[in-house]
Amino acid sequence: MLPFTYAVRNLFRSKTRLLQTIGGSAVVVLLVMASVAINHGMKRVLSASGSDRNIILVGAGSEESIQRSEVAERTAGIAESGIIGISESLGVRAVSSEIHYMNFLNLPDGRRSQGVLRGVTPQALRVHPEVRLIEGAFPGAGEVMTGRLAWRKLGWKESDLKLGATLTLDNQSLKISGTFAAPGTVLESEIWANLGDLRVLAKRETLSCVVIRLDDPADFAEADLFAKQRLDLELSALRESDYYDRLSAFFKPLRAMTWITAGLIAAGALFGGINTLYAAFASRVREMATLQAIGFGRGALLVSLIQESTLACLTGALLSSVFAVTLLDGRTLPFSIGAFTLEITPVVAITGILTGLLLGLLGALPPAFRCLKPPLPTALRMS
Repeated sequence: MLPFTYAVRNLFRSKTRLLQTIGGSAVVVLLVMASVAINHGMKRVLSASGSDRNIILVGAGSEESIQRSEVAERTAGIAESGIIGISESLGVRAVSSEIHYMNFLNLPDGRRSQGVLRGVTPQALRVHPEVRLIEGAFPGAGEVMTGRLAWRKLGWKESDLKLGATLTLDNQSLKISGTFAAPGTVLESEIWANLGDLRVLAKRETLSCVVIRLDDPADFAEADLFAKQRLDLELSALRESDYYDRLSAFFKPLRAMTWITAGLIAAGALFGGINTLYAAFASRVREMATLQAIGFGRGALLVSLIQESTLACLTGALLSSVFAVTLLDGRTLPFSIGAFTLEITPVVAITGILTGLLLGLLGALPPAFRCLKPPLPTALRMS
């Protein structure tokens, strides 16, 4: 075998070509790491948002979208008394009447953006225990409470949603009374308003849903039976976790597009890298033949050429890993129903390293085979 230092020295024969290889592999690896982080982040936030202990009662036929659902106001009271196994604390059952609404919000300076609003009562905190008030107070009449990441979903600055600021919805001013956190869920991208206020602003006489928290997830059968028996209410019962699983499936094509985009760019970079290596290895046919003449086999030469390519690509992968941790880790990205945070986990990092390794191997093999293909007498006469 040729010494490893031989491959290292050959890397610096053409610094321009070396920088092109490192730069191309760094871009591809960074894109692949970003794609993996985006897919994992979106899937993680949707999975964490639903609890198998929570049951959502929606209008029959509206299982795919709570915003389109219509549920009678009296449903909450009937369900509270008719469903067995509802979680209870201090004599109060965990049943929350909610309105889910999406509309444009305005800032005093005229900026406008579409936000996700949820009309609630204090009962919502019983069915969504992950919600924690971190500043201010629960919203009363004419007030709203913003999620910790709502500013990112709206595309505004964090200071725009500070305590005491004013938002306008359908010409109605709403004062921000507090900020809440619900780590790892889409809830903290929402804006919670007083149920009565949002009913008026949304111009609706019905609820979007009734959320019930059970002591035991196995009691879902009771809630499902209740929904099927009360034909007058026209209800459908579904687990909150199942609802967010459906949303995750809905966004699957979007996640697939990130993979397709990454794949296309990776393919372009791979072919560009192969072209660069063809030019690099083509000028070394006589050198390879000389090494064969003094006793080195073609297998040893192939390994050395692969080492050169892999070293350059792994260097690019290392640079892209540094960029990913610096630029992507902890960054919050919005999507239609919320926002999610990118995390450069060990899985993402390992994927990046493996991508760099594959680029080095696949990019080197075709030009290396071509470089070593000519018979020894012919190769020695080549210039």
